[in-house]
Amino acid sequence: MRIDLTGRTALVTASTQGIGFAIAAGLAAAGARVGVSGREKGKLDEAVRRLQGEVPDGDFVAVHADVVSEEESARAVEVLPEVDVLINNLGVYGFQDPLDITDEDWRRYFEVNVLAAVRLTRAYLPRMIEQGWGRVQYISSESSVAIPAEMIHYGMTKTALLAVGRGFAKKAAGTGVTVNSVLAGPTHTAGVEDFVYGLVGRDKSWQEAERIFMREHRSQSLLQRLIAPEEIANMVVYLSSDQASATTGGAVRVDGGVVDAIIP
Repeated sequence: MRIDLTGRTALVTASTQGIGFAIAAGLAAAGARVGVSGREKGKLDEAVRRLQGEVPDGDFVAVHADVVSEEESARAVEVLPEVDVLINNLGVYGFQDPLDITDEDWRRYFEVNVLAAVRLTRAYLPRMIEQGWGRVQYISSESSVAIPAEMIHYGMTKTALLAVGRGFAKKAAGTGVTVNSVLAGPTHTAGVEDFVYGLVGRDKSWQEAERIFMREHRSQSLLQRLIAPEEIANMVVYLSSDQASATTGGAVRVDGGVVDAIIP
């Protein structure tokens, strides 16, 4: 299968590292012009340099904005007023005792993980519908279905994204625009390494820490390893393509088999 996104413009939120970075590289390699989004200018510029090194022919646009705020979301839209592919990847996570999660924490997780994505969808979906083609994706998680006891506030927001994706897919019904959520499983990023060490202790090698984490905290994984960011990106690039034209309103799994269900 040859995926060709030539002539398409994409925006990937929180794409200076991890899954977002891999998605930006994958979309650019398929020919898309890619908006790379980040709130720290130095980190953003460095990410764009790294992406240009990985995809020499890639067309990247630096979008310096913290899209959690309304004002900076508007700035992102000014930089990229027309987007064909919107990848809502921004998210925060962290483990916390459920009884210690404050009202402020609940609000922050919702505003970062859900509301920022809704706001950008409102900004870009109308033009996609008008032109008769577009792709909107929400990077959700297996935690949306298998809520982790150690971070239910995170799981709640990822469940909300499934509802958001299904709802906007209905809004776009019959227009040529598809809207989907991607259930990403436990993925090997720098942030996840810190998360894993925080759970199992820092007195271990990474290989041992990963084994313990998968065995004790994600034992339902059929891979029994963390997923590479590029493996998530592969699905996102496919869902961004013409080949995925019949997949919409879905919760598509790249979870390593963590969700114990036959039907997604």
